[in-house]
Amino acid sequence: MSVRDLIPWGRSNGNQVPSIFRDGERDPFLSLHREVNRLFDDVFRGFGSSLPSFGGVSAFGGGWPSVEISDGEKEIRVTAEVPGLEEKDIEVLLNDGVLTLRGEKRSETEDKDKQFSERFYGRFERRIPLDCEIREDEVDARFRNGVLTVTLPKNEKAQSQVKRIAIKR
Repeated sequence: MSVRDLIPWGRSNGNQVPSIFRDGERDPFLSLHREVNRLFDDVFRGFGSSLPSFGGVSAFGGGWPSVEISDGEKEIRVTAEVPGLEEKDIEVLLNDGVLTLRGEKRSETEDKDKQFSERFYGRFERRIPLDCEIREDEVDARFRNGVLTVTLPKNEKAQSQVKRIAIKR
């Protein structure tokens, strides 16, 4: 089966053309087809992709919460957007060189009252492997306006492993 077989076709002036309009209106079956394709694209978008490595930090997969990772000379900073949550709903763990962000977002209303929702509810866990040694006793996590920021200071050994390379003409 080719992609051409999936497109609804009609005839216009003896030529075969896509029938996106029916009686001057948009074809509801084509709209349904596009919407189903969009849903499948959204579901499978995260499979097989990984975020690039950031210096000594690599983050795998996508997911919720969305994170931003910056790897500086002296520290690694992980920022996660967690709108609708409070600090008591989030747990931050550091174990064997892996930073784990874990929590749960609960619905404010009963499910029976909802007719439609695009909001995310439920448990989440995001694991971020760290490729350098961290001073665990100095790790700092702060939460403000739905944004969690975790600062992970590198130990002296990890800082000294950074080697600047001169660029020549």
